[in-house]
Amino acid sequence: TVCDDGWGLNDAEVVCRQLNCGSALEAPRSAHFGAGAGQIWLDHVTCSGNESSLTECQHSGFGSNTCEHGQDAAVICSDLIRLAGSGSTRCSGRVEIFHNNIWGTVSDDGWDLNDAEVVCRQLKCGTALGNLQFGHFGAATGQIWLRDVTCSGNEGSLTECQHSGWGNNYNRHYDDVGVICSGMIRLAGSTRCSGRIEVYHNNSWGTVCDDGWDLNDAEVVCREFNCGSALKVPTSAHFGAGTGKIWLDHVTCSGNESSLTECQHSGFGSNTCERGQ
Repeated sequence: TVCDDGWGLNDAEVVCRQLNCGSALEAPRSAHFGAGAGQIWLDHVTCSGNESSLTECQHSGFGSNTCEHGQDAAVICSDLIRLAGSGSTRCSGRVEIFHNNIWGTVSDDGWDLNDAEVVCRQLKCGTALGNLQFGHFGAATGQIWLRDVTCSGNEGSLTECQHSGWGNNYNRHYDDVGVICSGMIRLAGSTRCSGRIEVYHNNSWGTVCDDGWDLNDAEVVCREFNCGSALKVPTSAHFGAGTGKIWLDHVTCSGNESSLTECQHSGFGSNTCERGQ
């Protein structure tokens, strides 16, 4: 396995590309998918994100580490779908599909919120807030892969939905579809840049417990929302107690992570917290 010391999205990006699995969405640590067995081969992996293989990245040497399998690194990839275009973010943009080694778009014929919901779920971007048509994120060039997409909203992948066939000789890029997803994190109970932190996991929103919560952790959240620097770290349900699941506890960020879920934590749903925290 690979130890999670320094493990981040650039490293995960290389793995996802190597596996033809789209882009990296998360770089989970702490044996998120269970502890492996046998040798731990790599540690302190440092990739630029452009390498074609994980073994091209800098690391501490094969077998050179003091890790345990509870530190096994993992990746969550987008599969063969991405969001692109003018003004796009990780969770909003023009929908593009990778097929026959070519990225192509989706036409807006019949495109609705059920279809967008599948894309948002596939990208681990929460729920669909908008299903955009008429090239909202700009018209692409090249292949248009799908049109007449019809999803129930429960599919695990856009390619599981009904459609009129791959390619189908259609070339109007001004009909390229887009989505706006809620993202995997939101602030509730106050303003756009202050509030109770909520995380989307296993198709439901939950909160973060304040055990060990500090400015480094808040810094990551503020950066993720394009909200500048962290000024304060209120605890004890300062913005009111949430409902539902408490997803994260003992969050420990260096402050440089691009997403809160990249930080070390005790595991999704693993805590003894109460709502007042």
